[in-house]
Amino acid sequence: MKRRDFLKLSLASAAVMSCAAPLRAEDRPKEIRIGTQKGGFFPAVKARRTIETAFKPLGIEIVWIDFQFGPPLLEAINVGSVDFGYVGDAPPIFAQVASAKIRYAAAVKQNGSTQAIIVPKDSPIKTLADLKGKRVAFGKGSSAHNLLVAALEKAGIAWSDITPAPLAPADATAAFVKGSVDAWSIWDPYLALAELKENARVIVWDKDVHKPNSFYIVGSDFVEKYPAVVAKLNGAFAAEGVWANSHHEEVAKAQAEATGVDLEAVRRFVDRSVYSVVPIDADIIKSQQAVADRFARVGLIPRQVNVADIVWKWTPST
Repeated sequence: MKRRDFLKLSLASAAVMSCAAPLRAEDRPKEIRIGTQKGGFFPAVKARRTIETAFKPLGIEIVWIDFQFGPPLLEAINVGSVDFGYVGDAPPIFAQVASAKIRYAAAVKQNGSTQAIIVPKDSPIKTLADLKGKRVAFGKGSSAHNLLVAALEKAGIAWSDITPAPLAPADATAAFVKGSVDAWSIWDPYLALAELKENARVIVWDKDVHKPNSFYIVGSDFVEKYPAVVAKLNGAFAAEGVWANSHHEEVAKAQAEATGVDLEAVRRFVDRSVYSVVPIDADIIKSQQAVADRFARVGLIPRQVNVADIVWKWTPST
């Protein structure tokens, strides 16, 4: 083993151990329900059972619940059927506007290479300016919604200049293949599949228009009752992020096996992904506030929100 790899694994192990502070029975739930999406490194995390191992000594069961994308996951957290979950940047904004009972718990600073606006390979659309008058698919309230709004704003195109087609990923996939939409704002692995299976062409990447982040979100009641448990969860996922950043092939194989998504597409997705889990700092709050302000400017949310109001401060153990 290379010294660099040994150090990474040592840091990951230390992060898990640092979260092992004793918890009284009244300070811990019987189970933690974690919401995940099709993308990400979660199939590998599940297969490794590191989260289960971290909480088993406390008598806490881990329950995994899958969602197609972020908005329904956050609604599940709001109503109390899920405790903790992973989403992109836009869903928490819409949830906060609706006074959902959520808190930002931790973040993943993305590199902007896992989400894009794509068009069919033979489309006459070459630039963002060509989207005027076109029908564009996106997941309503998703990070792809934010990408589309940000891209249009950068290009000086009004939201009213396109025909929005809010579709869940499965429906958008069918619409894109059939040609019933002109463009599609979408994230991996759907993006990678469209590139490989349909020869879809990217006209703009996330990184070209804004600084994307993803978030671990927790129910406000849950974190108020079990703050030490949430800190331990963050630490466990941070350790898994360290592992995943240097084990792309294992992450890709686990995801392909669990989801049935083509391994080549998953490898493409994983190789351009970042998994490092970090506390939410001032720069992340500023970037996320820009997302909220953008939606307010366009009139897609009924009022402005202050992102910092629902940030739970996580201080990792050292």
